[in-house]
Amino acid sequence: MNRLTSTMTIGRTVLALVAASACGDKSAPDSAAASPAAPASDTARVITMSAAQVQHGAIRWTAAETRETSGTLEAPGQLVPNEDRTARLGAPLQSRVVAVHVQAGARVGRGQALVTLQSPEASMARAEYSKAAADLSARRVAATYARSARERAERLLAAKAAPRQELERALADEALAQSELTRAEAEVTRTRTTLATLGIGTADGALVVRSPLDGVVLSREAAPGTVVAPGAPLVTVSDASSLWLEVSLPAAAASGLAIGSRVRFGVAAFPADTFDARVVSIGGALDPQSRALPVRAAVTSTRNRLRAAMFATVWLESGARTVSVAVPTRAVMLLDGRSVLFVATPGAAGTVRLERRDVVLGGEQGGVMRVQSGIKAGELVVTDGAFAVKATFSRAKMAAG
Repeated sequence: MNRLTSTMTIGRTVLALVAASACGDKSAPDSAAASPAAPASDTARVITMSAAQVQHGAIRWTAAETRETSGTLEAPGQLVPNEDRTARLGAPLQSRVVAVHVQAGARVGRGQALVTLQSPEASMARAEYSKAAADLSARRVAATYARSARERAERLLAAKAAPRQELERALADEALAQSELTRAEAEVTRTRTTLATLGIGTADGALVVRSPLDGVVLSREAAPGTVVAPGAPLVTVSDASSLWLEVSLPAAAASGLAIGSRVRFGVAAFPADTFDARVVSIGGALDPQSRALPVRAAVTSTRNRLRAAMFATVWLESGARTVSVAVPTRAVMLLDGRSVLFVATPGAAGTVRLERRDVVLGGEQGGVMRVQSGIKAGELVVTDGAFAVKATFSRAKMAAG
């Protein structure tokens, strides 16, 4: 009997455990439904800030407005070096590259040594200068002696101690010495100018290529030890603060442009910013392949951020009036490489729900940014304290990740 009782007790215990397990499985979905976890994407795009956080961050918002503006035409463009402020330096003579003193991207000053070369022709030019300088010294001595001889002949003639023919001979010798001196001075000037033009040092005869302007090294083709022909490219230096914007436009769109017209553009590296340029040239003929008219504009300010070869989106006023959504420029932030606005929905007790909106911008004018898509008129966007909101979103994304 004891064994039977024990067996029945164990059976009842197992049945109780199975029932408890079944009840636990049944209650799990109810618990999950009661407190669902927010997706990571929602956590990164929506946050709620307390009244204290709003006050501490000095966060303010304003409603997006509709504004009537001039219609714009969007066209692709590219930034290129300003050729008027670019020096493409080549080898003046056939020579061997001894040393290259700069790397691509380096900032250089006017007169700074870029490349040092060795050339037999440079050595010959240096020798010609030395010979001309020595000849000049000799001609100066001869001219001094001839002048002294003429002065002596004049004194002797005055004292009637020498015939007039001696004075005339001394005058002729002085004139000849003076002409030889003038010729020697001209030869020294010529050879010195040759050395300066070629960049040859008068001390050691080394041929040094120097920067003619303050700027940035765009490219470096020279390599130490190589032999280069006359005119071979060595280094290209350009004034980084002066760039050209090149854009091809349909003939109809370019008809409204004139020299000096203002052009606005943006680049992918700084999607929240726009830049200005002034038209400096308009092509006289259409491109045979694209049937577009080339237009070139000078960038008025690079803000030390723009670089040559950047692609740009150019906006030109077309004259037609359009209605678009506009927000203060300071409301636009750059987050995760995208232009964003923070849309505010005020709540109870001073709290606010903030939603990140990715937007497509349409250009900026007078502190107001046009928004092509991503927001509607009347929605509240954060203006003051947008940087504090951006930092909060960044922390929320890291916590969610």
